[in-house]
Amino acid sequence: MYTREEASRIRQAFWIGFGQYMKPVPSASGEKVNWSNYKTGIPHLYFRMAAERKFASIAIELTNPSAGIRLQQYDMLQQMSVILHQALEEEWTWLRETTDENGNTLCRIYSELTDVSVFRESDWPSVISFLKRRMMALDVFWTEVKPVFETA
Repeated sequence: MYTREEASRIRQAFWIGFGQYMKPVPSASGEKVNWSNYKTGIPHLYFRMAAERKFASIAIELTNPSAGIRLQQYDMLQQMSVILHQALEEEWTWLRETTDENGNTLCRIYSELTDVSVFRESDWPSVISFLKRRMMALDVFWTEVKPVFETA
């Protein structure tokens, strides 16, 4: 078992390594992008990655406090699911309504890699590969559909 400080240091080292690995990779539009903190440009719409003790995940999270706006965005994404799945080359799990660790309601579309741990450095290449491919696919998708969200 790790102390809180040790766990924080290991997580930080993983994300620094991921950021350095991804830094030379351009976005679908050819621009530089901070892959670890991807900016969608739409308030309350995030691409989130996690590397935890028992899994890694990547998600589209809709966190608008207005249920109407949040569900409208979710429905828009559902209408674009064919484009999303073509970019991802896989199906993801769709949760129209769920809660985060703070009890806030959100919509979540995600993929998860199980049986890996950020605390096992030997798992890092698998986790990085999992996150990289999906994040780049999300970027391709977002480059195509973002204008729809900007005008909604």
